[in-house]
Amino acid sequence: MNHESAAVPAVKHSARLLSLSALLMAVNISLASFGIPIPGGQLYLCDISIVAASLLLDPPYAFLVGGVGAFLGDLFFYPASMFVSLFVHGLQAVIISCFAHSFMPSRPKLSAAIGIFLGAVIMVAGYTWGCAWIYGTPELAWLGLPYEILQALAGAFIGPFLVWKWKLNEAAHRLISR
Repeated sequence: MNHESAAVPAVKHSARLLSLSALLMAVNISLASFGIPIPGGQLYLCDISIVAASLLLDPPYAFLVGGVGAFLGDLFFYPASMFVSLFVHGLQAVIISCFAHSFMPSRPKLSAAIGIFLGAVIMVAGYTWGCAWIYGTPELAWLGLPYEILQALAGAFIGPFLVWKWKLNEAAHRLISR
């Protein structure tokens, strides 16, 4: 099995797979719960866990980590945007996971990169639209755009680094296949 591209082995609903998903969801909730102060706003790092989980897990589990994890993080700390987070981060995670595991099996990293790019576009556009809808003003949504782009870039670069360079994919594979 090629550890660079593959999702965690296709063991349907094993306790270890569910536990790994729950752990990654907890990381997502934690990273969505606080922002790093930067000039003019906050930087949230939850996209790192969403991208990493999407590269590791099949789409339904990626949705749980990305969508449900972001929903729960917002439910606890920022309830106004919880449904936007469920939809946007859930769709982001599913798209990344689908591309990373199914799109071009012979070119897994290119396929994953395309998925990550599309996921970043979905996140930035989705949150811009979502903020305009929640707060009732597109102008306010535009103010958050640079922070959303920075959040997406952090996830796009750090998530794959953790999975492939720090070998999180191999550790996950060993955990699940035992």
